[in-house]
Amino acid sequence: MGVIIVGGGMVGSTLALAVAFLTRGQIPIRLIEAFVPDQNASFSDDKRAIALAHGTCQQLERLGIWKPLSHDATPITNIHVSDQGQCGFVHLRAQDHHIPFLGQVLSLKTAQNRLFSLLKSTPGIQLYCPAQVLQISRTQKMVRVTLNHGETLEAPLLIAADGSHSSLAQACHIQYQKKDYQQFAVTTHIRTEKALGSCAFERFTSEGPLALLPISQEESALVWCHSQANRFLVEAWNDADFLQQLQNTFGWRLGKILKVGPRYSTPLYLTFASRHISHRLALVGNSAQTLHPVSGQGFNLGLRDTMTLAQILAEAAAKGDDLGEYSVLNQYQRQRQKDQQNMITLTEGLVHLFSNALKPLVVARHLGLMTMEEGPFFAQLLSRSTLGWSHPRD
Repeated sequence: MGVIIVGGGMVGSTLALAVAFLTRGQIPIRLIEAFVPDQNASFSDDKRAIALAHGTCQQLERLGIWKPLSHDATPITNIHVSDQGQCGFVHLRAQDHHIPFLGQVLSLKTAQNRLFSLLKSTPGIQLYCPAQVLQISRTQKMVRVTLNHGETLEAPLLIAADGSHSSLAQACHIQYQKKDYQQFAVTTHIRTEKALGSCAFERFTSEGPLALLPISQEESALVWCHSQANRFLVEAWNDADFLQQLQNTFGWRLGKILKVGPRYSTPLYLTFASRHISHRLALVGNSAQTLHPVSGQGFNLGLRDTMTLAQILAEAAAKGDDLGEYSVLNQYQRQRQKDQQNMITLTEGLVHLFSNALKPLVVARHLGLMTMEEGPFFAQLLSRSTLGWSHPRD
């Protein structure tokens, strides 16, 4: 009885907490994470932000996780979407969907620290951190994991939550398919003359999308996608160059862009596992699929993985079933397949439509944005793709 989760990021931590909540701590959970968030420099310097959809926040609230996170969250009640050089735009409003907000934005570092505090205080969860997996062996009834400090753990189920191109999944002979978007994303935080308030911005350019998310009254989180061909040029910009180029691309809706923080660049790929289960193994979140940020779906999609798997494991445990049995894991893979494939398809379509300078596509998206401003159906579709918004009934 019990599960071993490898990867204590947002998805892995949430999965551990969800299983503990749904089973009232009756399933022993061992969570293995390589880095301690508040002691590792890569975490403390990390200025990335995550946008949690309204439906995601509802799920976290049901698990008792949202309240400690909400103290540091900034709500988004409006999203302004536009296309560079065109007059078409759409303005999405939470009130049009009869919800208090479209999403909430959190600092990734802060959210991770909050989740780790919950992990340490939740019955049934044993945290191994810092620790790394050195060896995995699977028998008919059990998985055995050897850690770098020599300890060996056993459980009927192993869960990979260790991110894109999961080393754990690959060690279990799962193959990945990969598509290179020939883009990279610059993430940082900026300060503008006018505060965003509770409004987020998504601006599409021929090279890729630019998104601004409010993280405080003073600062905004920026994700700016560029063509891979321009990477050396963009990374060579000093702060003044960067601010000038950003001002030219985004415009003056928020007044002058005053300051930029440390910048990080990441190449963009679509990666997805050939299968999301194997013998006594399940993949969740980015270990199963990693999407382009244009969809805003990363953590929201990963959370739907965790919620489905947590519910299936809780039901199996209540019946006394073997948690790592194929029938249990296949139920998880079957239930998640359609949602995962739909989001991959949607992301692919958005990248092709909104990161393309071909005249017919420019005209199509220009007309589309003007149409969306008048049509609630199209506005709702864009809400989903821009921020990973999910209606409570989904």
